[in-house]
Amino acid sequence: MPVTKSSNLKVIAEIDRQLSNRHIDLDPGGYFIIYVDTAAKTICAKHFGNVIDDRGLAVDPKTGKVIPAKGKVDRQSEQLFSGRTAKELCVAVFEQDTCPVTMFDHAAYLGREFQRAEACLVSSTEYIQD
Repeated sequence: MPVTKSSNLKVIAEIDRQLSNRHIDLDPGGYFIIYVDTAAKTICAKHFGNVIDDRGLAVDPKTGKVIPAKGKVDRQSEQLFSGRTAKELCVAVFEQDTCPVTMFDHAAYLGREFQRAEACLVSSTEYIQD
């Protein structure tokens, strides 16, 4: 059976779906909410601090409450990073004196998400963070 672009895309989508459902340890350095600002033509990443409790859950350092993984959370970001490209955003986040990312897998995830956000910005399609 010949390999087609459509079958390749299905295989890639399935690999991505499976890997998105694996367990990951949370970064004690915090987490990011990534979005595209189409008006400003930039990719933005809001950084939020957290503490990881003994169960491995992210906890708001001010309230001590668990931060839910889904749904809206009313918290103030600690820092806003932005860039016109994924590379520019990576430089802003990772090449500063006090990088908020403390885990390599988190850094790799952010790089992938910044690339996805850039592709959405360029193609004028909706970006939804994985």
